[in-house]
Amino acid sequence: MNKDAGTGFFSGLIVGAVVGAAIALLYAPQPGTETRRMVKEKALAVKEKAAKALGRIKESAASMGKEED
Repeated sequence: MNKDAGTGFFSGLIVGAVVGAAIALLYAPQPGTETRRMVKEKALAVKEKAAKALGRIKESAASMGKEED
């Protein structure tokens, strides 16, 4: 798997998760303040997961680069 394909897949996965979560929250029957709180929590969770996944991808890419030397 090349680096560009992995990055594209990862980006698509994150965008899809964010859009899906936003749509689900917008259609949920609850007050606006509760919805905003939930959106904030979900956004922070996605950000943390994305940072961890990006770290793993960078680590993987670095180890692949070392193997090529």
